[in-house]
Amino acid sequence: MLLDEGVQVWGTAREISRLAPWGKETAFTPVALDLKDGAEAERIYQKASVAAGGFDIVINNAGYGVFGDFAATKFRVWQEQIEVMLVNPARLSHLAMNEMRARDTPSALVNISSLAAEFPLPFQSTYNIVKAGLTALNESLMIETAGSAIVILDVRPGDYRTDFESSVQRPKQPLSASMSRAWAAFEGMMQSGPAPDHAANALRRALLCRRSATVRCGRFFQANMAPFLARFGSLAIKRRIQAKYFDL
Repeated sequence: MLLDEGVQVWGTAREISRLAPWGKETAFTPVALDLKDGAEAERIYQKASVAAGGFDIVINNAGYGVFGDFAATKFRVWQEQIEVMLVNPARLSHLAMNEMRARDTPSALVNISSLAAEFPLPFQSTYNIVKAGLTALNESLMIETAGSAIVILDVRPGDYRTDFESSVQRPKQPLSASMSRAWAAFEGMMQSGPAPDHAANALRRALLCRRSATVRCGRFFQANMAPFLARFGSLAIKRRIQAKYFDL
């Protein structure tokens, strides 16, 4: 979407070969970056930023799922997910904001959270933690950047057809009946969700508004009805909706 808009894009992946589909784009620069190593990620970001002459838009979109019983899964699995998906994106956000403030030109920091920040996914406890943490960071930064040239976008997607479910880590452990039902529901929702360009279009509209905002996107019930019910209903109603949604 950004390339179609004529934007020069620096795109990252852990393995540079995954960026091959965009390799022929003259406005695209592939960068290998792994968020498991926060200090190295900072170094790579800074090097890319210098080469680019600074970034006007920074999008933190890295993430993966872990599906398992919290207590039955080794804690190092959960800790790594928190480092990769919350701590190190916060480090890059910190870098980006300092550069944007120094340049004092219109710019945007986009942290991709999730509707899981409001409606936690069953048996994906630290995914819920990191997305809620990113949303809290975004809300904080909106306050701190008010009146400045920096726009903060808290993007909360629902389910999209991105093959995300096939990359979810599933630690070896016996699945209870409720876990099996929850996984089947999760997999079905991902496979039947909107195409990714739906999310890209939602982000495009938000960027063009040039103001900080929360952006919920996905199928109508997830992005519109569920937040409405959560806002004006009780926690008990919200929990019943979630249980029904995941067949629990």
